[in-house]
Amino acid sequence: MKFLSAYRQQKNCEAEGVFVVEGVKMAQEALKSGWKIRTVCATAEEWNAMDFFAHNGADEVYEASREQIERLSSLRSPQGVWMLVERKTENGERRAESPFVLALDGIQDPGNMGAILRTCDWFGVRDVVCSHETVSCYNPKVVQASMGAIFRTHVSYCELAETLMSYKKHGFAINGAMLDGEDAFAARKERPCVLVIGNEGHGISPEVAAVIDRRLTIPNIGGTCESLNASVAAAILVSGFFRA
Repeated sequence: MKFLSAYRQQKNCEAEGVFVVEGVKMAQEALKSGWKIRTVCATAEEWNAMDFFAHNGADEVYEASREQIERLSSLRSPQGVWMLVERKTENGERRAESPFVLALDGIQDPGNMGAILRTCDWFGVRDVVCSHETVSCYNPKVVQASMGAIFRTHVSYCELAETLMSYKKHGFAINGAMLDGEDAFAARKERPCVLVIGNEGHGISPEVAAVIDRRLTIPNIGGTCESLNASVAAAILVSGFFRA
């Protein structure tokens, strides 16, 4: 318990190249994903209800009391399953099979990040490239909010402006979500393309904005709200590209 409790601190997860997965739903997603599972802790109740845990190929498997799970968990109401899963490293390089890529420039809120990954999963967007200033996709709150999307999305961290230039050289149109852009609903959708979503408070950084070919905005029909939540804006814009 003392050893595993150390993984409540993100620096220890980063040093070991692992991340924490909690809850029955997320455990099921992890098991289906094929990602390497290092450790599983579950209560007797969960072992009995989900006997496939015994065949998951984890390096370490423990039966734990609910009190022990609570000591390991970072959730307010933990369920009876706690896992350590090995991280995957993505380098941001262009993947030939990706006609639509989402780029995140400095997204900070873990809930937003997780919701964006969930939106990508819904629309089949498999490639997300992030600036180094974007919150880690392995942050526990991101993992939980993604509802399993973390296991089906290639998330990479890079020097975003340079990576976008590389995409542009391969024929991708670079679109950015900005308040002063053209109507996203009326704009012609080009493929292949990248859509950039900026920081919640400051938007897209100047160095990334310099690479963007076209600025897009969601019309403020109500005229009273100053801006949209970043994850909501991402969902609206991504859906628009897939309606075209």
